[in-house]
Amino acid sequence: MRVMVIIKANKDSEAGIMPSEKLLTEMGNFNEELVKAGVMLAGEGLLPSTKGKRVSCFRDGRRIVTDGPFAETKELIAGFWLWKVSSLDEAVDWVKRIPFDPETCPDDSQIEIRQVGEIEDFGEEFTPEARAQEERLRAEIEKQNAAKS
Repeated sequence: MRVMVIIKANKDSEAGIMPSEKLLTEMGNFNEELVKAGVMLAGEGLLPSTKGKRVSCFRDGRRIVTDGPFAETKELIAGFWLWKVSSLDEAVDWVKRIPFDPETCPDDSQIEIRQVGEIEDFGEEFTPEARAQEERLRAEIEKQNAAKS
């Protein structure tokens, strides 16, 4: 099972305040544990929404682009991991080990765990042709990633 672990933004991350050297070191060590355990597939921190854009899509086909910053900080993402785990409980166990700095971490900090949808989760609407296309695209992505390594 793959899960995305979503680190919610807070006022500091949205202000562009970077974590301390100590926390970055602890996070690097934690990431190393994840990699050695075969759990971590990807993980990145995101820059503040001031450096982003939001595209709103409407039923009539319009697209409206809004420059950041975005108003609701609690709805924003500061970073993420993509993990391969055996269960949501295992993901929770790992999340409980994520390092944080109690002096700078707001009381309302949140980490969300969401299961990634796999081909079989999409049911009959995901036709054999669409499944074949998805498998072909994933193989191409792996090939491209291997070539970059």
